[in-house]
Amino acid sequence: MAALLRSARLLKLTPSGLLQITGTKRTGPPLSRLYSGALSVNRTGVLSRQSRPGVEGTCSHAGRHAAVCVRSYSVATENKDEVSNALLSRQAQHFDWALAKLDNSVRRTGRITKTMLLRIFHGVCREGYPSSNQALLLLRSCGTLLPEMVLQERTHLAHRIWGRLNELGARYDVSHYNALLKVYLQNEFRFSPMDFLDKMEVAKLQPNRVTYQRLITAYCQTGDIQGASAILGFMKSKDLPITEAVFNSLVTGHARSGDLESAKNILSVMRGAGIDPGPDTYVSLMNGYAEKGDLDSLKKTLEEAESANISLVDRDLMQVIFTLAKAGHQQHVPEMMEHLRQERGYIPDAMNLCLSLITQGLDETAFAILKTFSTPNPYPNGELKNFGSFFLRHCIYMDTPLEKISHYCKELQDSNMHAEPFSFTLFCTLEAKKIDVSLELMKLMQEQNFPIRPHYFWPLLIQHAKDNNTTGAVKVIKGMQQLGLDPDIETISNYLYPVFSSTEAAQQALKDAGITVPLDGLLTSNIRFLASNHLTQLYTLLSDPSHPPVDMRRFRSSLIHSFRKFDDINCMVKLTKLFYNDERYTNPATTTNAEAVAYLLYNLFEGLQENKVQEQEDKLRDYVQQLKAENIVIPARICRGIRNILAPYNVPDLIKDVYNLVDPKELPSNKYLSSNPCATDLKPKALENRLAELKAENKPLSFKLKQTILALSSSKENMQRALELKQQYEDQMTSGAYAILISLCCSCDNVDEAMSLKREMSRKDSSVVLDASKYIMLVKLLAKNDRLEEAVDILKEMKEKDVVLNDNHLALLFHTLNEVMSNGAPAVQHLQDTIFTLGLAKPSANLCAPLISVYLNSDDLPGAVEAMLECQKRYKLLPRIHDIIVGLIEKGNTELLQKAMDIVSQERGEMTMLYYLLFAFLQTGRYSEARKIFETPGLRAKPGRLQWFAEKCVLTQQMEPLEQMVDMTSKLFECDRDEMYNYILRLCKDTNDWQKAEAVWTKMQEENIVPRERTLHLLAEILKNNGQEVPFEVPETFLQYEREANDTQSQPAKPAAPSLKNTKNGSEYQMQMISLCKKGNAKAAFAMLKESNKNGVAVGPLCYDYLIRALLGEGSLEDAMVVRDIAMSDVQDFQLSDIANSLRVVTLSKRGQAKDALDTLKSMLQNNQVPSSLAVTRLIQSLASLGDVEGIKEVSSLMEQLGTSLNLSSMVFTKNMALAHIKNDDLESAVEMLEELYTRPDNKNPSIVFVFRKILMEENDKALDKLSAMAERLANHFACYRPATDLFIQLLEMDKVEDAKFMLARNIFIAEQKEALISYLARLSSKPGKTDKINTLLSLIPDFVEKEALFPYMMQSHVADNDLASAKKLYERMQEEGVVADELSLKRLAMLYHKAGETVPFSEPPKSVEFYLNKPRKGVAKSRPAEE
Repeated sequence: MAALLRSARLLKLTPSGLLQITGTKRTGPPLSRLYSGALSVNRTGVLSRQSRPGVEGTCSHAGRHAAVCVRSYSVATENKDEVSNALLSRQAQHFDWALAKLDNSVRRTGRITKTMLLRIFHGVCREGYPSSNQALLLLRSCGTLLPEMVLQERTHLAHRIWGRLNELGARYDVSHYNALLKVYLQNEFRFSPMDFLDKMEVAKLQPNRVTYQRLITAYCQTGDIQGASAILGFMKSKDLPITEAVFNSLVTGHARSGDLESAKNILSVMRGAGIDPGPDTYVSLMNGYAEKGDLDSLKKTLEEAESANISLVDRDLMQVIFTLAKAGHQQHVPEMMEHLRQERGYIPDAMNLCLSLITQGLDETAFAILKTFSTPNPYPNGELKNFGSFFLRHCIYMDTPLEKISHYCKELQDSNMHAEPFSFTLFCTLEAKKIDVSLELMKLMQEQNFPIRPHYFWPLLIQHAKDNNTTGAVKVIKGMQQLGLDPDIETISNYLYPVFSSTEAAQQALKDAGITVPLDGLLTSNIRFLASNHLTQLYTLLSDPSHPPVDMRRFRSSLIHSFRKFDDINCMVKLTKLFYNDERYTNPATTTNAEAVAYLLYNLFEGLQENKVQEQEDKLRDYVQQLKAENIVIPARICRGIRNILAPYNVPDLIKDVYNLVDPKELPSNKYLSSNPCATDLKPKALENRLAELKAENKPLSFKLKQTILALSSSKENMQRALELKQQYEDQMTSGAYAILISLCCSCDNVDEAMSLKREMSRKDSSVVLDASKYIMLVKLLAKNDRLEEAVDILKEMKEKDVVLNDNHLALLFHTLNEVMSNGAPAVQHLQDTIFTLGLAKPSANLCAPLISVYLNSDDLPGAVEAMLECQKRYKLLPRIHDIIVGLIEKGNTELLQKAMDIVSQERGEMTMLYYLLFAFLQTGRYSEARKIFETPGLRAKPGRLQWFAEKCVLTQQMEPLEQMVDMTSKLFECDRDEMYNYILRLCKDTNDWQKAEAVWTKMQEENIVPRERTLHLLAEILKNNGQEVPFEVPETFLQYEREANDTQSQPAKPAAPSLKNTKNGSEYQMQMISLCKKGNAKAAFAMLKESNKNGVAVGPLCYDYLIRALLGEGSLEDAMVVRDIAMSDVQDFQLSDIANSLRVVTLSKRGQAKDALDTLKSMLQNNQVPSSLAVTRLIQSLASLGDVEGIKEVSSLMEQLGTSLNLSSMVFTKNMALAHIKNDDLESAVEMLEELYTRPDNKNPSIVFVFRKILMEENDKALDKLSAMAERLANHFACYRPATDLFIQLLEMDKVEDAKFMLARNIFIAEQKEALISYLARLSSKPGKTDKINTLLSLIPDFVEKEALFPYMMQSHVADNDLASAKKLYERMQEEGVVADELSLKRLAMLYHKAGETVPFSEPPKSVEFYLNKPRKGVAKSRPAEE
């Protein structure tokens, strides 16, 4: 391709192949033969039309603005790093975090900072193995999103990122190379387009339409129309579409070549090709005139755009202003500024323009832009808001002359745009560590009568302390005195002394420099410095009888700071005793020695966080106990204050020790109360026989009668038998039995019998209240049978008896109103008005919708509009407004449409009205009208509204309106572009349209969007399903990783290692070996390594690490150690990585070699490596299995010293410690440890299921008896039911049902532990083959969960078993019992129907299972699975 184009242009290359551009010079180190030269003088596109910040989450911003460049990219890396499950998860989390971080910054400011980008970049490097998407995100952020960086620095940063990620194994595809082009264009970097294509050919990557478009732009930026025409001709020969962007580039190219007439004629060519010039086209032409300083042509072009109905927004005009200023035509900028409308979003865009201008050294023009900002209103307290801080900060960063900055500060202050510009500028200089500028600015501020404070100099002294620059520190102190300031005590003690080796050296340096400090100030500063850093020296100084008196309050804060380090308890005690006995350090006029010491203790404890108190409890107790031994007594009132501080920290022993310093006081004790609730048993079989027996024995049978009726109500066929039982035992009927029968009759559509039962129940007891669902079932049945007044009477009874409705009941009401629609609008209106008037439910759009539906179904649009307007008037609701507007547009009823829109605009605002109208135009195919709405100035993206319409299109498979919406929202403020394209791809998947999906991918590259991983997965799935090649790296997910591992394990044989004869060099060979490791074929890779060792082929440390980890992952410890030895002999200073060492610990632990595993862990910590939480857990478990109590304690101590959290629960140590004691047959210690755990005041009821499981698996009856007794003792004496519940659950889990029954009979309280039982139920329902266990649990404890919460779990269990028949029966039972199925259950059931090839007999929820999983389920207790 490149060769063809080169031939077409008859290019001549230098022998070296380096394309040097005349008159240019390099920026940064030589990188490759691809690019050369300094920056050209063309525009940067600092505020291109696509630069509006938005929800694109760097999809549009880190994409559109940003760009990439490359240090050395001659070969696209073909290897992809092998990653562990944990690493895959961390990668995904880090990408989401980085995307959100950048997106949030772009949303607020339209830019990102260099610091933020570098922090994300370093985070990716620390994780290692960067994904393709992470690389794309970072590289695309190196362009115009960084307006505070000069162009050369941006390019250098992009080079650095590309090179480092390449070293770490990032895989680059055509999207990265397209982004590379974008960064060159945005940063005005000179390069050879022909060489660029050569490099892509070497990398075996095929350029696409986006590549060619950007290469044309590259030629046009330098005015090379011939080069652009060559590529344009090639695009035509390949039938690639010539888009508006190509024409825009040609406009720029002709303008740069000096042919502005041809540039203008491009607009006519566009119209001839059927493409209307858009705003970007006119902006390109205006930029051409701006570079020449042709103001008249600028104005004329602006008028032509307006006459062509092209709306140029402020961002477009800002590009022209930037071009004018950069080209040296600042005199024309004010006239262009007059056209700025300052519409919504003006401030962030103008701020970015200012920053770009300052970066280019055009701060005067930037200040003129800044002054266009409207003066902000003051805060309610009258304080001014500050505008211009960003301007001043960047001026300091860019080393703008101080005289100019001073002038800007005065203007900002005089115009009330900034309250304290001088102070803020000083803050910026101090923050930037510009010492000389800071001192000069302070002098300037003093001349302006601004007060200068000593703390202004502290940052300067801190920097000198870091650099050990004593001369600089003395210079700063001299500067203070020159400004008329004497260094105060804080300055000397906290900031000057640390610069010197000793206080004497500091004092001597000040003396030599002729700086005088008052003796009292030096004395106190000396004491403060020693109090903060050297307690022993402080004690020596203060205990000297000749030391002058000093009030302890002058250095108490420094003393407390040092005390909190707890380095020297004995010295702390000696100092405290000195202050207690020596009156020199107390002011007797205000306080006594005892009070002074008490306040010292109070302040010491007051500043300690809870975790610090608990960590240092032993040292604190030692300190307080030694004070007691020294007969130090503190006042009781201050002691009570200390007690109040420590009370929440769970340190009773420390509190007791503090109280020992005063008169002892008894602590309140808590008594534990226990309850003994009853449990019930329910057996459905032979209930009728049991009823007969009870009647014969003349015993009460009401409860059994209700149970029998309930059992019969499970099937509609049993209704008659249930009614016969009611007739037979009428005198024993209870309200509960009547309620069940009423529900059964309603489900059987027997309205007469249902009402008869209702009246009979009311005669027996008029105070009985049915539950809401049964009342609503009656209302629905009556309304359905044209007995509307009786239905209203039921609603009135619900109000009289204060029946409360929840969300499920409101859904039932909605379905009831839908049932009444066939009876006409008056019937629906009557029921609806009754419901709202009685206050049974608040008016909602959902409940009002059935009334509108009546009119829409009968094609009565005027009636629908009137009903909708009435709802708006009465309830402030607009039910089915979209359908009404669509109907009016289709009918062409403009009068009613205008009436409806006026009401919407008045009540909901113009923005909402526009969106309603917009979606209606899209749905009816009126795309030109929709586009005009999208071009409304100030229109913002409303993610919820856009999602609603997109989901609607996906559900109804309407591709055209969805495509049109996505295209029209490309420049919409705050629109998430990745989200928009994701909707199209979802529809492509549903329709299996891979060509459309491929076109979407190209379009996303044109917009420079960084796709999220889910989008890449979706696109890759569509292409793979249709046998197409995936043109990018597909990020692996945790589930994919597991699936690939399982597939590898299931393969009967693995391919042999490739021969070295086929390997061209060590690099290619290394990639083959890494590929084998990645596929799980570590043995073959090991064989290749041994062969390479014989043939002298060298591999890198990364390859060794891959192989070691792969072998350890398979449990081949010996082979892994052989590889390690080879690596250590071949690679200097080679050592195992954190992941490899963690795998080694896991492997050794599994083999029972806990001692070796512990030694490996210690070695890791000595080398500053961090083990994985899995490695530590497996080691602890291995030690527990050997009964090594001391080993577990040692691991616990090592983890405390690690200083970083591995998300290890303390229960991991506690439970395994108990198991270790049990292994050693030391049951008393195990029981004592667990009892102590559950009887603490801060007991959080942790789970010990893991302990019970191990004991039961090992059939250790002795230990089981001991722990079972302990569990019952904790329950009966301390009301702590968790251990007993854990044992009960574990017995069920291991199918010891009889033992579980026996335990339940002895410990009836287990039935009340709903949280733990529901958690167990949730775990069972998520696994296949667990339905029997669920039934067993329900047979033992039938009523521990409400039906509304139980049925979703049972449905989940049937779905896990793929049991459609059982799921159908469950759904029928739910309908019969009046339980409304939640959306998640319906979606799961619908999936079973689809799998079986059956039609879904209900309305299937439209969204995915994952969507409904993330929605909180009402009525279901939230619980987490017990820790293992």
